Amino acid sequence: MTAPQSAFDPRWLAGLDTLAEQATGLSEPNPRVACRIIAPDGRAFEGHTQRAGGPHAEIVALRAAAAAGADLRGGSAVVTLEPCSHHGRTPPCCDALIEVGLARVLVALRDPNPLVSGRGIERLRAAGITVELLPPEHPLAAATRALNVGFLSRMERGRPWVRLKIAASLDGITALANGASQWITGTAARRDGHLWRKRAGAVLSGSGTVLADDPRLDVRLVPTEVQPVRVLLDSQLRVPAAARVLQPPGQVWVYHTPAQPADAAALRARRAALEATGARVQEIAATPDRPPRTRPRIDLAALLLDLAAREINELHVEAGQRLNGAWLQAGLADELLLYLAPTLLGQGGAGLAQIGPLSALTQGVALAYTEVSPLGPDLRIRAQVLAPQAPAPQPPPPTA
Repeated sequence: MTAPQSAFDPRWLAGLDTLAEQATGLSEPNPRVACRIIAPDGRAFEGHTQRAGGPHAEIVALRAAAAAGADLRGGSAVVTLEPCSHHGRTPPCCDALIEVGLARVLVALRDPNPLVSGRGIERLRAAGITVELLPPEHPLAAATRALNVGFLSRMERGRPWVRLKIAASLDGITALANGASQWITGTAARRDGHLWRKRAGAVLSGSGTVLADDPRLDVRLVPTEVQPVRVLLDSQLRVPAAARVLQPPGQVWVYHTPAQPADAAALRARRAALEATGARVQEIAATPDRPPRTRPRIDLAALLLDLAAREINELHVEAGQRLNGAWLQAGLADELLLYLAPTLLGQGGAGLAQIGPLSALTQGVALAYTEVSPLGPDLRIRAQVLAPQAPAPQPPPPTA
């Protein structure tokens, strides 16, 4: 089947998805957007979203045109996401496009932000500009959705997109019985994992993984302008202040459950020690169904609501089998990013995710492969979770 065609010259659309990707690790919490403006004389000017509070893609392209002395009256623009129509951290991009006298604008994807959601297109049309919206199946529209899956999730579902990253042997072992896990996969897979960290607004792990491996959870193997927030789930604040995850650079958010009366004073002291490192430490609800004689567990649905309110679009989880299983069993994981090494580690080690016990095959977590590709000596598998998802919470106030 041939791709849907636009009345715009295909050359004007080419490469805009790649240009928008350059906003990765930069534009959070704003979406990754690219814009190309074509003057009547055929010259093209382009840009992508900058840091939050900085210029959007349209403004970057307009400034490039102005610097070149281009007359844009009667020209055209292609933008991967509907131009904003409201005053937020920056003025409306719609007004800037109208002011230069453009005749046509092509939009790859409507912005689901309730502050925009069609109003940008309406304002452009009201100003006499011809606006074309690409069909959802168009390659540029599909690429824009994939690149902004976290932003769309936060706007439409009120929570971040949750991706579980797991590195394992071919037989699904993530660590030996003695805890050894570094490194199961090769350098190419580890570098790729840092690219996915860079893409996320936050990288999350649990206290068990931090106590066992002392990871940093930052982006080091690839360049980035902005470090993702590091999120630590530590229900009883067991992680010491010297842990590497608490060290610069970047923000660290630590979540714990309410203290039991007998432990309240000790928990306050541990909290003060963590806050002294610069971490933001916050109490959050525990799950109501805790088995007897077990530690409290953080309510993951409540956590996602808080992260969404703090404008986290994509949550990248690097945890152990217990926390991975908790995300999956709660119906709150959206995607698996799995790296498989060509080695067998046998019995006794930790698996991918602790699920069950199950009594029927139909009770398993259903997945759909979206990508299987070699990465050095390893395999990278991406799979979307198809199991019934938890009900969507009410969205937080929209982001400008």
